[in-house]
Amino acid sequence: MIPLAGRININWKKYICCTYRSGQVPLVLLAVVACGVLGACASPPLEPYTEDSPALALVPVAQAGVMDKRGRFREIFCSILEARGTTLPDYRDCSDALMRVGVEPNGSGKAVELGQAKRRLKAMVVPGVGWDCVSKWLDLKDTVRQHVHQFGYDEGLIQVDALSSTTNNASQIRDAIMAMDSDSSEPELVLIGYSKGAPDILEAVVSYPEIRHKIVAVVSVAGAIGGSPLANDATQTQLELLRHWPGAQCENGNGSAIESLRTQVRKTWLAAHSLPPDFPYYSLVSYPNPQRISSILKTSYNKLSQIDARNDGQVLFYDQIIPDSTLLGYVNADHWALAVPVARSHSMLGTTFVDHNDYPREALLEAVLRFLEEEFEK
Repeated sequence: MIPLAGRININWKKYICCTYRSGQVPLVLLAVVACGVLGACASPPLEPYTEDSPALALVPVAQAGVMDKRGRFREIFCSILEARGTTLPDYRDCSDALMRVGVEPNGSGKAVELGQAKRRLKAMVVPGVGWDCVSKWLDLKDTVRQHVHQFGYDEGLIQVDALSSTTNNASQIRDAIMAMDSDSSEPELVLIGYSKGAPDILEAVVSYPEIRHKIVAVVSVAGAIGGSPLANDATQTQLELLRHWPGAQCENGNGSAIESLRTQVRKTWLAAHSLPPDFPYYSLVSYPNPQRISSILKTSYNKLSQIDARNDGQVLFYDQIIPDSTLLGYVNADHWALAVPVARSHSMLGTTFVDHNDYPREALLEAVLRFLEEEFEK
């Protein structure tokens, strides 16, 4: 996720420490998140005037070198949802789980294999900014890994600094991959970047060619590929409020996470670097119906809507696509609902501030891995 700070003049650290009780999040901290940490209270333009950005063009995906395979991904995801039904948490009908944006290509009509995997794929997820600050409080039950494991896939997490730059985290991704066994009996590595985790991965594969032979695919999930305008007027000091979240286990890192998410920084990096062609890239975009935005994200959603209402409360929809990648689909979920299951472990928040946090994440990861398995067979 991308919590971004505005300007608030209260001693929140002192207030939070005095009001936090028995694992509950004080309402004042939620107010900070909703108004300050999400950037809703700041007034400067989201995209300031500058003559230093690279030349840009907003064009349809087909003209940007992006392959559109939404039709087949929809067939796979819908088949999984229909087959698994309500046995998985947060079930949704497929027509509500995926958005149809513009003219979506038809699927292949090919039957979807839902049995045991033919290839041992391992999805290693690089999380977004602030993850270690909130992960203990989230109290995850590892249901996604348990679900895909029963079919022969695997899933894990690559630990990166919660509050550090993409360059710093790229080095940590490199070290984690190099430490993995590389014999033929090991699962094939799929890197999945959520939010800031996606540009962390892109910097890693560009900067460290020694890891490329271990990777079979890179997938961006609500990735901040082009940055977020919310980062443009935020500061690292404001982001570091997350260090005082209940149970937070994050350090300051190198103090450059916000800088890494600014739109000019990300787009300048993209303009200066070609992605290695050693493996394919895929993009899964969060594109919620406005009624699917949780209350806590509505302020940042409205702020981003000054540029484009097609955003997930943290990132604009077109800033989530990797250049020359394959577009998998548009997911009807806000930025947090796609990957941060707040409501599952904090039901009170799930009925108030984070009131649209439900999404069939287990089925979604299975669909991504089955889609990739098909792709690799061609």
